[in-house]
Amino acid sequence: MALLEVRDLVVEFGVPSGSARAVDGLSFDVDAGEAVGLVGESGCGKTTTALAIMRLLPDNGRLARGSIRFAGEELTTLELAAFRQRRWTQMSIIFQGAMNALNPVRRVGDQVLEPISLHEPAISRDAAWTRVGELFEMVGINPDRRRDYPHQFSGGMRQRVMIAMALACRPRLVIGDEPTTALDVMVQAQILELLEDLRRELGLAIILITHDLSVVAETCDRAVVMYAGQLAETGSVALLHDRPLHPYSVRLLGSVPDIRGERVLPEGIPGQPPSPESPVSGCRFHPRCDHAMARCVTDVPTERGFGPAHRVACHAVTTDGRLQTPAELPLLASAALVASAAASGAEVAPEDADVLGSTDLAAGATLVAGDPPATDPQP
Repeated sequence: MALLEVRDLVVEFGVPSGSARAVDGLSFDVDAGEAVGLVGESGCGKTTTALAIMRLLPDNGRLARGSIRFAGEELTTLELAAFRQRRWTQMSIIFQGAMNALNPVRRVGDQVLEPISLHEPAISRDAAWTRVGELFEMVGINPDRRRDYPHQFSGGMRQRVMIAMALACRPRLVIGDEPTTALDVMVQAQILELLEDLRRELGLAIILITHDLSVVAETCDRAVVMYAGQLAETGSVALLHDRPLHPYSVRLLGSVPDIRGERVLPEGIPGQPPSPESPVSGCRFHPRCDHAMARCVTDVPTERGFGPAHRVACHAVTTDGRLQTPAELPLLASAALVASAAASGAEVAPEDADVLGSTDLAAGATLVAGDPPATDPQP
């Protein structure tokens, strides 16, 4: 039995036009001591998934459907008071952007101490303060700095404080929501190495949310590739690196620079994810896909398994687990345009955009080179 089991997760947000489905039917597992990466562009539902697991959705968000089981216990039916007893003692989260997550007018040591005092009221303040010092040492901060304020730390050190806070009550699962955002490359590497060392030392299970497949390749055992709130592909990191089956996974891998290869800019993915308020019919990736066929516009692809824990949802994958080449497929006109735009790095010509909008794009999205970030429909 997996430590965390998420099944058919659906999360919706109330918006002026009605409701927007940010996560739609997502299923995945996390085993004890395993590191799983949630990967995808901005607006694909990664952070929303984490907030749903932690019951930290904003007021206009709700878990519309699905099951979340932790150590065999169904969490979605628990009363909030009962769930709060499990939050931070069983699972915790490292929020994106430590400067926004930390209280600027409270000493960092007191902020790390707070969850200990809340969840372990029998422990004395002196004992809790000692544990805070031990946590600081564990994450590479001098314990004497417990009385400092957030603004007195660098970005990397603030992120270490957030990691210490996440570990305060010795949870079994830690969710890292892009814990290296806005940090320079060297500090990113240090934070990721710290998380990996803590995972091995403490036997933690980790969910790492990121845009970067290279980060997942270095730190995770498995990856869950998300697109527009749905699962595109999941499998071991080695398998997804060597034999990705979903065109989106292929494109994500292709967008990572190869430091050993020719010095050229990698191909991007033309366009951007659809808005949750106006989802695309059929496969949600079809407006941006160079493998798109007519059935991709109308039929939602079902997830199919190809080997241990390897699942993919794509019409272009054969029954024996092979991604067909575009030359083997009856492509839409948009698929050829997407391939051309990605290869050239140019915007889709206006006359070509008319073809896309009239026949292939149910949501009327415009395809352009590059990937401006989209956002979840949160306030």
